[in-house]
Amino acid sequence: MARRLECLDGLRGVLALYVLVSHMAAFTVLPVWIKQPFAHGKAAVDLFFVLSGMVIVRSLDSFAYDRGRFLFARAARTMPAFLVVFAIAVPVQPLPTALPWMPWVAADNPGRAVWSTGWPTHWATEICAHLTMSHGLIPDAVIPNAWISFLGCAWSLSTEWQFYVLIAVLAPALRSTDPARALAGLSRLFLAISALALAWAWAGPDTWRFSKAFLRNKAQYFALGIASAGWGIDAAPRAAGRFVLAVCTVIALCVAQGGLGKLAAPLVWTACLLAQRAAPGVAGWGPLQWLAATLRAPPLLTAGAASYSIYLMNEPVQKVLGLLLARYAQGDGLLFTLLWVPSAVVLPLGLAWVLHKRIEQPALRAGRQFLARRALAVA
Repeated sequence: MARRLECLDGLRGVLALYVLVSHMAAFTVLPVWIKQPFAHGKAAVDLFFVLSGMVIVRSLDSFAYDRGRFLFARAARTMPAFLVVFAIAVPVQPLPTALPWMPWVAADNPGRAVWSTGWPTHWATEICAHLTMSHGLIPDAVIPNAWISFLGCAWSLSTEWQFYVLIAVLAPALRSTDPARALAGLSRLFLAISALALAWAWAGPDTWRFSKAFLRNKAQYFALGIASAGWGIDAAPRAAGRFVLAVCTVIALCVAQGGLGKLAAPLVWTACLLAQRAAPGVAGWGPLQWLAATLRAPPLLTAGAASYSIYLMNEPVQKVLGLLLARYAQGDGLLFTLLWVPSAVVLPLGLAWVLHKRIEQPALRAGRQFLARRALAVA
């Protein structure tokens, strides 16, 4: 389970760049046919969950199913960069958005939901919830919109941490002489959680329908990633059959949850996973070979390495930049777009790279060194 998945590293870069561009494109006066391909940012985040499902069970295996080491490594990987960006997002929160100076952004434009604004009434509770990654557990009936306040994109981090903790709780059951079978069972568990979430959405009271940041509402994507990890360590036909069954079940759940538009994540993932399994330089189906070569391109691998920082940084930076440029443009959508398109891409990317090199990477190295020293001390 330790082999590097280059195509999926490249996919991570594609997804981070896609989210960045989708947030940028929504506020432009570009034609609809240009903006429409970038209107599926939610599907990109769902793909991140699938990736996480695969990567996390591989990581747990690499730590010999030690809960403490696994969770410490996850914290070292995610928290330092998050804390830096969250420290930026908190003072940015009360700033108004640029929307009053953007008459070209219609009421139904999805960009209106990108920027978080207004100082929350329960701000102390919400800050504490973000710092403990529990904000995705708070239903709107308790604190409205707690899952997207301060740093909207951080809702997915809460979902991720719910997954990490549940996986850590289940760690002893996953320690098995037949890891592929254990992963198949885990995948079925998350599919069952997703089915229960669907039943709750249909029958539960409206005031207690948790946000999309609640793990059970995204469980099918983690299930698909887990099933993919199982296929990766078992070459037997039964493993391929389990994966196909998981894909079909996830597709059915996605259609039941949100219609055909939800199919992008499982279908794109399947294509990228097949591309990963296609050996470089070996004759095969042309589109898969092309996809594999594209995902292994150095620029995408570089973006993949910094994808977490890119994902975190774009929202608060674009909010401040949009406010400044919209005030300057004074209602001129074309002028705003000419200034906005390059700066809303280049500036967040530049700051994300600094965050990646100065905070994310050093923290990750320090975490690994701490765990190595601890292992030596125990030995």
